[in-house]
Amino acid sequence: MASESDPKKNDEERKLPKGFEHFAKPPKREPKEKERENEEEESSREETGRRQKKRDSEGAEDKGKSGKDGKIPKPPPPIEIFTIKINPNMVLLYGLPAAFLLYNFWSNYSSEQQITWQDFRANMLDKGYVDHLEVVNKSIVRVYLRPDAPQLRSSSHGALPANQPHYYFTIGSVESFERNLELAQRELGIPARERIPVTYINELSTMSILLNLAPTFLMVGVLFWLSRRAAGGASGGQGIFGIGKSRAKLYNHETEVKVKFKDVAGMDEAKEEIMEFVKFLKDPARYERLGAKIPKGAILSGPPGTGKTLLAKATAGEAGTPFLSVSGSEFVEMFVGVGSSRVRDLFANAKKHAPCIIFIDEIDAIGKARGRGGYAGGNDERESTLNQLLVEMDGFGSSEHVVVLAGTNRPDVLDPALLRPGRFDRHIAIDRPDIKGRVDIFKVHLKPIKTTEDIERLARKLAALTPGFSGADVHNVCNEAALIAARQLSDSVTEKHFEAAIERVIAGLEKKSRVLSPEEKKIVAHHEAGHAVAGWFLQHAHPLLKVSIIPRGVGALGYAQYLPKEEYLHSTSQMLDMMCMTLGGRASEQIFFKSITTGAQDDLQKVTKMAYAQVMTYGMTKLGHISYGNPNGEQQFQKPYSEETAKLIDQEVRGIIASAYERTVQLLTDRSAEVKKVADLLLEKEVIGREDMIKLLGPRQWPDTGNYVEFLGTPEGHDAHELVEKLKQEEQKKKKDAESDA
Repeated sequence: MASESDPKKNDEERKLPKGFEHFAKPPKREPKEKERENEEEESSREETGRRQKKRDSEGAEDKGKSGKDGKIPKPPPPIEIFTIKINPNMVLLYGLPAAFLLYNFWSNYSSEQQITWQDFRANMLDKGYVDHLEVVNKSIVRVYLRPDAPQLRSSSHGALPANQPHYYFTIGSVESFERNLELAQRELGIPARERIPVTYINELSTMSILLNLAPTFLMVGVLFWLSRRAAGGASGGQGIFGIGKSRAKLYNHETEVKVKFKDVAGMDEAKEEIMEFVKFLKDPARYERLGAKIPKGAILSGPPGTGKTLLAKATAGEAGTPFLSVSGSEFVEMFVGVGSSRVRDLFANAKKHAPCIIFIDEIDAIGKARGRGGYAGGNDERESTLNQLLVEMDGFGSSEHVVVLAGTNRPDVLDPALLRPGRFDRHIAIDRPDIKGRVDIFKVHLKPIKTTEDIERLARKLAALTPGFSGADVHNVCNEAALIAARQLSDSVTEKHFEAAIERVIAGLEKKSRVLSPEEKKIVAHHEAGHAVAGWFLQHAHPLLKVSIIPRGVGALGYAQYLPKEEYLHSTSQMLDMMCMTLGGRASEQIFFKSITTGAQDDLQKVTKMAYAQVMTYGMTKLGHISYGNPNGEQQFQKPYSEETAKLIDQEVRGIIASAYERTVQLLTDRSAEVKKVADLLLEKEVIGREDMIKLLGPRQWPDTGNYVEFLGTPEGHDAHELVEKLKQEEQKKKKDAESDA
């Protein structure tokens, strides 16, 4: 039986097309085999039932035990099953094209059977069954049989219609195919008129079409995705249709803004003017009954860190009206017309919420003067944005109940049309705070700091130690002091931590890893001693606070900390004394080492800047009362003076610096003993203060006044002589104690 069934099985396998052998039906099994399989299934079911009963009985016993103990066993944790989230849209997007391609591919080749040239020659051509041939794309030959030809191979589709190809085979080249076909027909003796017709066609399959179009579709898809990503991120996910919408953030009484006017210190005048805008919007009748109109806008200008944005935040926190905040750079985009569209949308939104306040931070991004600087190309887009802003602020459609506040660090580059009355009526200058303003700012920033010091006294002292600091610098000092205290594991922030923080901000971080050689350390000590002694014996030099030879910052090997007086006018003698004090380090090196080093680079830059200011800006030299300064700070491609004047300027600058250097060398030569004392003490202690200088050099000839007196804590009208006497008494006491111990 087995021997008879084997040929049948081989015939069935031979009839199956290539690649579909595993779809064949399994062979029929004998009845005995079926009975054996049924018995095995029944025995496996019985075994499974026995195991389940045993498991249930054990579970009941465990339940009884847990009931007796009063404890309920915790259920087993749920088994996390990996789930795949299917997006129907993605299925449609990718599934339908894939299904179409598979259907097209299968429909093209499922009706044809592949053969070889030998099969074609032996079973079809030699027997005369071929009706005609069709060469497709110079690589495939389709074979069409005559209607009376028998079906040579079994097909799952049954008998095929005559208008469809029955078989196909591949060829290497058309020339070799034609040569072989011609030779075969000649051998068969087929006349030329009766030979098999051959047609040549070129077909484009769906796959090839899609492959040709794939780069185009890919490029379009990437561009669409990028536009949606950019536009969606820029306009809150509104897609490409929302790219022209304004990105201003709305604040109102329901929005929590923690900054209030009480948190703003050191700018009382500016705060008062801004508060007037808020009062007008809250109670306009109070001003309108007298015929007053609210200003259209105010521009806040000043150096970085002075509190312009902080003042705007306080306005948002206390204004009872809606507050729209936006940055000037948010109007600038790569798409043409987006800037002006966002300006229109911003003011349309403001008019809906009127009365309303708009704050544009860093307005110089879109408000630069037109026609300045020689820009071209992309400048047109910025100008259109500026023009739209001008129209919205004071045009036919302007609103009287929309106030515009703006902040900038560079009011000099703004367009004059933007600054005129009717648009920005008020120009509020916020400069660096004076000592009283710094006291108020320190009080605000010292509130959250954990310290045992007296806040009032500490704020006054720190304000005197930080001349020229802005509000941001003051906040940085307080934060650095807290960080230093935390680094040292202190329970509270003390005065020493604040002094270390000021040094950190002014001179940079201590470079403990930078070890100087003894010779370098000696040079640095004499360099800093030259600065200190020169300033000590010059009337208009800044009072000395501390001298150090510990490397700090990027390249500073030592530094001298002074306490500049807050003066608004400087005379020629004051500037010359400052130049001499700055050149003290270079002069000391020349006197004691007969050579100079590169350590005076920063000093020379400062001296050169002061000398050019005297000559070109302030008119303090023989050049005359002329100022060649650039008020706008822009780069000039053409100098406003001749070549002869340039030579005179260079000569005057060189003469001023040379005269100051000779004066400094003479001063330090006369005071060389004092310089030696200070340098030796620096080598010993590395850091010396004012008290050490008084011990070595005695009190200054000119009494210290102003902020320095407030820092020292001496009463008004007193000088440092009292401090000298006190220090002498302490020294004598120490000597007596040492003698008694001996």
